[in-house]
Amino acid sequence: MTGTEAPAAPPADPDIEAALLAAAAAARLHAHAPYSGFAVGAALRDESGALHAGCNVENASYPEGSCAETGAIAAMVAAGGRRITHILVLADAPAPVPPCGGCRQRIAEFATADTLVLMAGPEGVRRRTTIGALLPSAFSSARHLDLGEEGGESGA
Repeated sequence: MTGTEAPAAPPADPDIEAALLAAAAAARLHAHAPYSGFAVGAALRDESGALHAGCNVENASYPEGSCAETGAIAAMVAAGGRRITHILVLADAPAPVPPCGGCRQRIAEFATADTLVLMAGPEGVRRRTTIGALLPSAFSSARHLDLGEEGGESGA
């Protein structure tokens, strides 16, 4: 692989995907989307195998809402997790819904380039990719910040 190619998506694991889909679907039921009507659920698996879920929460001051992926990441961090191994985004749309640009960077903060990103609809997983494919050359502490010996972990 050259430095410009994105890593291939890891093979599917039906048990992990089913658990992520169920967790994202349950979270999506609680989405607060009165302005867009576009409910999103996300679920991720951390380095210990624990699942964490989130839903989108809109606000009348539109840019102040939060994405489902952001909620799932916050839940993981609050529970002590620090590494995303898989993340699934669930929305009811004609095409698979990928994480937005900001969420791609948030995912990269806690992932490696080969972390699996799943895009699902109510019927199941529609697309499998990696965070490295969605956000090549992500900004990371290891590559872009001089944090010395106290520095953070490398992202994607």
